[in-house]
Amino acid sequence: MEDLLKISNQLCFPIYALSKEITNQYRPLLEKLDLTYPQYLVLMVLWEHQKLNVCEIGKILRLDSGTLTPLLKRLEAKQIVKRERSKQDERIVDVSLTEKGIALEEDAVCIPVQLMEKVQLSPEEILQFKTIINKIFNTIEK
Repeated sequence: MEDLLKISNQLCFPIYALSKEITNQYRPLLEKLDLTYPQYLVLMVLWEHQKLNVCEIGKILRLDSGTLTPLLKRLEAKQIVKRERSKQDERIVDVSLTEKGIALEEDAVCIPVQLMEKVQLSPEEILQFKTIINKIFNTIEK
């Protein structure tokens, strides 16, 4: 019974530690762009979708509006995104990229490659890993 509480026997700890370490590996790459990791995640979503509302971004990134709103305000202060109230429903805030935000994508395109070089997994291993993570996540999320 005691073995159940050993940190070395936990599923959560290596996932937590790996997440922290991967985020730390992004830090020097993102500092060059004056971005934090959460800001980078928002930008990746916007580079893919161009314009979304705050709730849609939160759903994709699994972030609540209390976390997302200050993050978006900082990106807006850097003139990377633009926030506007929806004309159909003023409770909804639409977020889109500015010209600076669009241009930033070109500077960021090398980041995933640089990180994958550090991870040293084959494309097949990465796919397997992501498949397992998604399986666990989808099972827990139900």
